Amino acid sequence: MNSVTLSRTIDASPTAVRESMARIDPFMRASGFDEVLVDGDTVRVANEVGIATIELTLELVDRPEADLAYEQRDGVFDEMRTAYTVAPAPDGSEVVATTEFALDVAIVGDVLDSTIIKRRRRTELTAQFDWLEERTAI
Repeated sequence: MNSVTLSRTIDASPTAVRESMARIDPFMRASGFDEVLVDGDTVRVANEVGIATIELTLELVDRPEADLAYEQRDGVFDEMRTAYTVAPAPDGSEVVATTEFALDVAIVGDVLDSTIIKRRRRTELTAQFDWLEERTAI
């Protein structure tokens, strides 16, 4: 399983950060996905990565250790899950996001590899953190 983890201190209370993350539609759009559709606990996203389009159906899931978590239900990965945690920090809140994924080689093949996926995911998570900073700015 491949993994990408990013963290950032956000100058806002954990409550403010969690409330912003709970706005699933804008939070997911902030990552730069080309398409986002939220329907209850189901989130559909699509993104151009290299010469391929990745379309995923994600399900919001409860994880006791996470403030927000989702898992792929349909898409190009054998498995994919992301969890966000928010904890108090001296300068606000420490937000940690981890995405774990296993590629479905039969579908992805030579078009995508884990290096491209990791790079793209880091860009997406960074954009979400930027949005959180803007959204929760005092």
